[in-house]
Amino acid sequence: MPPSAPGSRNTRNARRSRRLPDLHSLEAFVAVCDSGSMVMAAQLLGLSQSAISQSIKALETELELQLFDREVRPAVTTHAGRALRERATELLTQARAMVDQVRATARHEHTHIHLGCVDSFAATVGPRLIRAMSGSAQQILMWSGLTPMLIEQLRGRELDFAICTDAAIDDPRIVPRLLCSESWVAVFPRAHPVRSLQSARELAELPGSLPLIRYSQRSVIGQQVERFLRHVGVQAPRSYEFDATDPLLSLVASGLGWALSTPLCLWQSRQYLDDVTVLPLPPTRLGQRHFHLLSREDEWAGLDQRIARVTRDVIRQETGPAIRLRMPALPADALFCPDEETS
Repeated sequence: MPPSAPGSRNTRNARRSRRLPDLHSLEAFVAVCDSGSMVMAAQLLGLSQSAISQSIKALETELELQLFDREVRPAVTTHAGRALRERATELLTQARAMVDQVRATARHEHTHIHLGCVDSFAATVGPRLIRAMSGSAQQILMWSGLTPMLIEQLRGRELDFAICTDAAIDDPRIVPRLLCSESWVAVFPRAHPVRSLQSARELAELPGSLPLIRYSQRSVIGQQVERFLRHVGVQAPRSYEFDATDPLLSLVASGLGWALSTPLCLWQSRQYLDDVTVLPLPPTRLGQRHFHLLSREDEWAGLDQRIARVTRDVIRQETGPAIRLRMPALPADALFCPDEETS
């Protein structure tokens, strides 16, 4: 026999000696000890007598010990059986306590929600969403950031939910749920002569020589705006780029350029609205951006549906009407929530 064979056999024996007994078998064993018979143990556990007998035999085989003296009627535990009963009772108590604690922890964490949102959503809908959810959550920790960062935080379980503007997630465990959609709008300095746009392609032939102020392509909104501009045939030099709406809109308000943005982004920076003109764009392909609630599948027992429903209610009843009051030129569907059954 090769020299390595004994070592391999010893390794298998050592591995086998470290195998742990099944908790269900221990539960059956303790039930027999406590009740005094397999019949009573079967009734206590809601199992058949055959299942109890098989569990005891499997446990004895696994431990390589005889746990009952079957020469005595009724059978009594051996010395090994008595030792096991004491320790198994303690172990089962700890196991049941562990399950209860984990379940309690899960329920507790259910009330501590880590929610990530893109900046424009966090600054506009976010505060009202937190207030509306306060009845079902003791604490909501809201983080804001760019969509790619939020998705990575969701994957790494730093977040429980993420509200993002990109649902193309290469992870089957993460489920997107459409919350709302908003249309692109053109924003000009108040003094600019353009007062309406019959076609999005008119953006390619604007009067005057104002440069286009862009969102940076580091952001999803910047990438989406670029796709839209290519779609409508706008080619403009890259003069100014920003990750956020505040500096972008401040330049427009100062008369230094025009921009494409969205109702929520403008509402986030509404301190500049008196100095700009917001014009809706006729509907066109790629003319919208969409917000999705991302969560891990089957992990939150319907809480994702509740967050989606509350978010839509907040937008329909509070944020949407406030935006339309301040920007009356926008059509009713410039910020739109789908029906729940179609989401």
